[in-house]
Formats: sequence, C-alpha cells, structure tokens
Amino acid sequence: MPVVDIPGSKSVTARALFLAAAADGVTTLRRPLRSDDTEGFAEGLTRLGYRVGRTPDAWQIDGRPQGPAVAEADVYCRDGATTARFLPTLAAAGRGSFRFDASPQMRRRPLGPLSKALRDLGVDLRHEEAEGHHPLRIEASGVEGGEVVLDAGQSSQYLTALLLLGPLTRKGLRIRVTDLVSAPYVEITVAMMRSFGVEVRREGTVYVVPPGGYTATTYDIEPDASTASYFFAAAAVTGGEVTVPGLGTGALQGDLGFVDVLRRMGAEVTTDAHGTRVRGTGELRGLTVNMRDISDTMPTLAAIAPFASGPVRIEDVGNTRVKECDRLEACAENLRRLGVEVVTGDDWIEIRPGSAAPVGAEIKSYGDHRIVMSFAVTGLRVPGISFDDPGCVRKTFPGFHEAFGALRGQLPV
Repeated sequence: MPVVDIPGSKSVTARALFLAAAADGVTTLRRPLRSDDTEGFAEGLTRLGYRVGRTPDAWQIDGRPQGPAVAEADVYCRDGATTARFLPTLAAAGRGSFRFDASPQMRRRPLGPLSKALRDLGVDLRHEEAEGHHPLRIEASGVEGGEVVLDAGQSSQYLTALLLLGPLTRKGLRIRVTDLVSAPYVEITVAMMRSFGVEVRREGTVYVVPPGGYTATTYDIEPDASTASYFFAAAAVTGGEVTVPGLGTGALQGDLGFVDVLRRMGAEVTTDAHGTRVRGTGELRGLTVNMRDISDTMPTLAAIAPFASGPVRIEDVGNTRVKECDRLEACAENLRRLGVEVVTGDDWIEIRPGSAAPVGAEIKSYGDHRIVMSFAVTGLRVPGISFDDPGCVRKTFPGFHEAFGALRGQLPV
C-alpha cells in the first residue's frame, strides 16, 4: 500500500515564520516546507534584519518583538501571497521605511482590503503604482491598535495578517469582519497563535486579540493538506490506495476536508490520530458541493470530475478567480481541451462527463502550481497529457513530479 510523505504545509510554514520572527526568543521550526514561496518568505525576513538559520530538517529564527532590525529595506515577495500580505504587516509593527514588491503574477492579486485596514489603524502605507496592489511602501512607527473593520471576502489571508499583528500592537486589536472566505485557514492561524502564547477570543463576527507579544517555542510543521489532495484523488480515480501519515484527526488544515468530498463520491476514507487513508472503490459518483471553505482543492476535484458517473457541480468558489490565476476559468479551459463539457458562472463550475473518454492535450498552466498538480491526476487516466510549464510546481512542491511518478508505479493504472 503506497505511503506518501507529503512536504510541510505552506500555510503553516508561512504563519510559523511570522510568529517566530515576532516572538521573544529563538524559535525552532521542524520539517518546514522548502519551496519557492517559503524560501521567499525566509529571504524577506532576512532582508528585514531577522536571523534565519537553516538546516535540512529545521529552521531557527531569532525573534524580534520590537520589529525589523534594519531601518530601511527593499523586499521582493516573489509569487508568494502569504509573503506579500504578511511581511508588510509585520514591518508595520516596527520602525523604519520598508518597500515591498512582487512578481507580475502577485502584483495582479488584490491587497486593497488589507491596505485599507492597516491605514485605518494609522499605518502610513502607500501603493506606488496601482491602488490596492504591489508595489507598496510603509513608513512604520509601530501600531497603536484598537478596533478595525475588515472585508475578508476575497481572501482569509487579510484577516490572518491582522490577527498575527494584534499582539504586536500597543493596545491589541478588535477586528470586525464583514465577510470571510476560507474560514478554516483562520482557525489554523488562531490555533498556531495559541502555540506561541496568545489566545484569540471571538465575539460573533469580532475577533479580539490581546497585546503582549508572542513567546518563542519549538514548532512541528504538519504535512500540506492541499498537496495531499492530489495523492488522495489519485487513489480515488484509479481504484488504488494511498496513506498520508501526519495528517490525521488532530490536523489543523481545513483542506483535509477534501477527503469528505471523495467519500461522498464513493471512495473509502479512514482517518485516525496518525494519518489518513483513501481507497478507490471503482465508483466515482457525481455531486454538487460547496467548496467555499476548501477552495484550494477545487482544481483537484475539477480534474477528476470527468471520470464521475454524473455531473460534478462546484459552488461558492468565486475567490478562486483571484488566486495565482483565474483558477475557475483555467480548469474550464483545460477540461474543454480534453473534450469535456463544462459550464461556468461567476462563482461555480459544472463538469459534465460524456460518453466518450477525455483525450490527451497540452495543459495550459498559467504559471499556477495547483493547475499542474491537479491535471497530473487526470493524466493517470488520460494518456497524452503534457504541461506548458511543469516547473511551476516549485512554488509549493519542487519534487512533485518525481513523487507523483513514484506513486503512479504503485497504482492500478
């Protein structure tokens, strides 16, 4: 039975790097994800004057509760949304002049609601080109705190950034949230803040974050649940079996909920304290599913939908249009290239399996790691699938193609 060792979670690693940098003392992160996104985050911390020591299995960060060690820095955030949204927030809590820029892909992604909230808190923040987008400059003089209103309907990362900032403010924060997408990611943040000594309270739609800072610790990074979705889907679509250790009943990441979608489609799923196992049964039923809370796994489901016995309709995923690419349209276009009937709306996609099997074609990746990894699963059942940019997986899983190729040899394909 294939056991797949999934690299550390990108979401958890990024939050852990912020928390470690902000904490009082030296923090050790065990099994952090080493990918383009997380290396970019660590490099950004270094540019801001934090010491980041790296060994193959652990990173050590010297925390600075008072903020960056340099008075001036120019930080390039690469393609990383967590880097581009969290690091300016961290810098705002310090003192100095800090400029942030990012790749053309990340420059297109929105920052507006977070920028507005920071400005409402008194942060001197200026977008140098397009309003609400990178590049931006912050003239930091610490953050007093208080109450702020936030629209997190495009990205939960806006709320996470403010929650992480809260203990670094002088008075703490009361964050009133008017809309929220991908809520489980916020639960990851709250749970991790607790591990670093901070208890967030919730009063309806208001998050209350106390001042007082963070305490350094040793923190284990769990495997990435979004990445695991491709391997679980591979089992479901081939009638094989895959076990991922380290992602079990105590896992923080909401994207593990993807296995519940596979269960509804007919797969056998077993989750215990040690990990999760998915076994394909040869049956893949159609379904209608709301994926608002686990939208990063929407492309995974879209990629296996052509093999279902009936239509697969994925709803409430409008926020996937402002990810690394417009994922909703990217999935639709690539499925059509394979000869699959697809209908889309503003925030939904419906895939209608036909009588004829999908045919091989080149997948247009749009530089998006999740599009490539999702359609690699389709390639288990459809010969002749190739990618225009297979290397973009380095964003979160540089060794994906090798790991997936090794799994392929153990599945009944």
